[in-house]
Amino acid sequence: MKSAEPRAPLEIRGAGLFDRLDYRLVETPEDRDAVYAMRYRAYLHGGLISPNASQRIIDTYDDAPNAWIFGIYLDGELCSSLRLHVLTSEWRMSYTTELFGDVLNSRLDRGEVFVDPARFAADPDKSQRFHELPYLTLRLAYLACDHFNADLGLAMVRTDHQAFYRRIFLHETLTEPRPFPGWHSRQVVLMASDFAKLRERVLTRFPIMRSSAFERRMLFDRAGQTQAVSRPMLVPAATVA
Repeated sequence: MKSAEPRAPLEIRGAGLFDRLDYRLVETPEDRDAVYAMRYRAYLHGGLISPNASQRIIDTYDDAPNAWIFGIYLDGELCSSLRLHVLTSEWRMSYTTELFGDVLNSRLDRGEVFVDPARFAADPDKSQRFHELPYLTLRLAYLACDHFNADLGLAMVRTDHQAFYRRIFLHETLTEPRPFPGWHSRQVVLMASDFAKLRERVLTRFPIMRSSAFERRMLFDRAGQTQAVSRPMLVPAATVA
């Protein structure tokens, strides 16, 4: 979806790309299959996986009730994708809580809310041409933190990607590296940032992360969406950027 309001200037390379993008919730079997195939191409190109016959990357968390899968489309063509999980005391389904539950569960027990981006993937050809895709794709996670009034924005990332998350989202590394299921060549760490505390610093440095309440509702409020959306702890924040 495109916001009906003017967007802030993009202070990263490729400012003109922003208004050529659409964020779409991936719902149909055909669109999901395209995302799963792109994940496969991206992970194979990155040396994370070995070839498989299906040429798809799918996992059990794709159908979790607290998950949103987005496709990012450039001029109408799928160029990247991101899965977002909203984690609460009652909704803990994600790879991040599976791998790092010893760190997160006690805080979820206290009623905190986390936004957990996962399965970031970009078309290998387009990612080489458009180096701003990670910023524009992960912007969705920042908007979700705002919409769901998250206590923490999480990132379970490859060890060699930590610098990006520190620079953009001011994340801190919370754990030592651990193996990730299915990635034979990499380990991951858990990173996080206090959203409310750091929000204005991030927005000042990267205005691209700003959004309107209208844009956030269009992205994350869906008629007939999972029960998780309507639970009291997932009521959107009252503030409007």
